[in-house]
Amino acid sequence: MGDPGEEDGGVLVGGDAYGGVKLSPARTRKPRRSAKARRRNVILAGFLSSCVLVTTGVVWATPRQIGTVDAGVTARSSSGAENILLVGVDKRDDLTRQQQNRLKLGREAGQRTDTMMVIHLSEDHKKVTVVSLPRDTWLTIPGKGDHKINSAYQFGGPKLAKQTVEAATGLEINRYIEVNILGFIDVVDSLGGVTVCTPVPIDDTKIALNLPAGTHQLNGVQALGYARTRATARSDLDRIDRQQQVISALLNRALSADTLANPGKLASFVNSTLSTVKVDPDDGLLGLATQLRDVSLGDVKFAEVPLADVDFKTPTGESAVLWDKAAAREMFRKIGADEDPAKPTASTSPKPSAKPTALAPGDVTLKVKNGTLITGLAARTKEALVAYGFKVPGKPGNTSKKDYKQTFIRYGAGMEQSAKLVATAIPGAELRAADIDGIELILGSDQPKVQQRKSTATPSAKPSVTPTTKTAMENICKK
Repeated sequence: MGDPGEEDGGVLVGGDAYGGVKLSPARTRKPRRSAKARRRNVILAGFLSSCVLVTTGVVWATPRQIGTVDAGVTARSSSGAENILLVGVDKRDDLTRQQQNRLKLGREAGQRTDTMMVIHLSEDHKKVTVVSLPRDTWLTIPGKGDHKINSAYQFGGPKLAKQTVEAATGLEINRYIEVNILGFIDVVDSLGGVTVCTPVPIDDTKIALNLPAGTHQLNGVQALGYARTRATARSDLDRIDRQQQVISALLNRALSADTLANPGKLASFVNSTLSTVKVDPDDGLLGLATQLRDVSLGDVKFAEVPLADVDFKTPTGESAVLWDKAAAREMFRKIGADEDPAKPTASTSPKPSAKPTALAPGDVTLKVKNGTLITGLAARTKEALVAYGFKVPGKPGNTSKKDYKQTFIRYGAGMEQSAKLVATAIPGAELRAADIDGIELILGSDQPKVQQRKSTATPSAKPSVTPTTKTAMENICKK
């Protein structure tokens, strides 16, 4: 570790050091690091913490060297591109009874995987695609028959987990990273918490999580519960959405000026992250840190596996999900070829009758402003919009003018379709294009009523086989 007088020593990831863990004593470290090096280091730490540490478990991590694990990784990428399997292992053996009770965890011993993600780093090192593999995926595990994908680790450890993912995706895994997800609380708290937006209320009595719809600032324990819970309509699929939101929030907080300019906070974050990691190959992650040096929030894209059945019943009576195998293979082919997984294949002409993926209220973020002197109008309208499913972060505001009679919706460039969706929930509201960012609902004395949303959920419905993607920037709550 660096001398006390070296402000930058001991908090950098990649190049020379890993969060204060001295990897190569013989290397001569330069006294100062560039801003780009700081940014590269935090990106790496952000991935290792966020991408897997947002699931079902907790532990009080103690600083240690980056560990190694034998996952049977032998394939080295012939180009600059790289496929990484990120596995979150839930290990509770070291928790005291008091810690287990506080975190509402069971007392099972041993290890299990609750999160598996495939991360593709593009050949030019400028783009990252993250695909969460639903833990309830029903598939064939090599040599073991048909089981849920999270059984692979229990049957054969890291090696079988890697083989199973390679068989399912068609991608060659060049790097395996295993994270004990029980270090998640320390990582979140080291950054001062994270901000999340939930379009629907969450009440999970099993883990003592009760969040009304809206925007929330969560500490480590709360964020863990938010990422663990399945107490919403789509269960594990909703949980994946929440995990991706928490990943984005952690990356955003890690890359903020408040973190980068605070050596103490930066050191705490990096140490909390790297203390939970095991890798294969045993190269200290130096190469990965270098490759991620130019990645920003807008370059991190999340994709979802196309599903054929979200309510599949296994022969043993369990609930599971089935991939659309052809669509999934095509998506992973595109990812491996550095293509946009959401872009239609050029050789495949869309059918004239095919309908585009419908925009959902949860995809729309807007602001509410009271244009009248009616007390509480904006607050009541925001509550109704959130109940409908829209994202309405922050407190409602007021316009300088207080005599608006008719309610209208202002929208900026590229937001017309989203504004139209808002208008469907508020009959009579007028649409107006404006030179603004996003969408604003200006309330008039006509006191609009937000309609109740009609339920369109059908458990056996098949999702679109065309993958959808979101960047980390799009996942962040907009205050």
